[in-house]
Amino acid sequence: MDRLARPAFTGPMIDGYPRTLTVIAALGAALSAGVFFAFSTFVMQALRRLPDRQGLAAMQAINKAAPTPLFMLALFGTAALCLVLGVVALRHLGEPWAAWLLAGAGLYLVAIVLTIAYHVPHNDSLALVDPHGPGAAPAWTGYAGGWTAWNHVRTLGSLAGAVCFVVALGAG
Repeated sequence: MDRLARPAFTGPMIDGYPRTLTVIAALGAALSAGVFFAFSTFVMQALRRLPDRQGLAAMQAINKAAPTPLFMLALFGTAALCLVLGVVALRHLGEPWAAWLLAGAGLYLVAIVLTIAYHVPHNDSLALVDPHGPGAAPAWTGYAGGWTAWNHVRTLGSLAGAVCFVVALGAG
């Protein structure tokens, strides 16, 4: 057999519904990572270049517009898939792909927990700030720095989760 024709992995690979769910989870995690990456690399930078009141008001508008059904499906639907895939991985711990699947699910879920525990409460607090009030500038400055730093973490968690899912698909 030609060296190029041999499969890279010789053990059993993920098949059936776990394979399909892993592909969907990899795409969902990568999509979420892309959204977070955009905020980390240019959206927040652009907002921070605006006068404080304008940056704050723009972020309030973004936060209000963000929870669309399609975005929530991508974000939290992927999280639900991760819970299912975590159970699948735990039931197949002897398989070479199971550890990658478990790592991918865990990494993505860390990003979602960070979203729920940090980003959403901070977004909700920012929504209460009057952009024209006396506390707008310090509220925006305090929000933007921490929010962006923790957004880097959820970007990396989502991206690393997607990579682990892809590796799981090829591991055997």
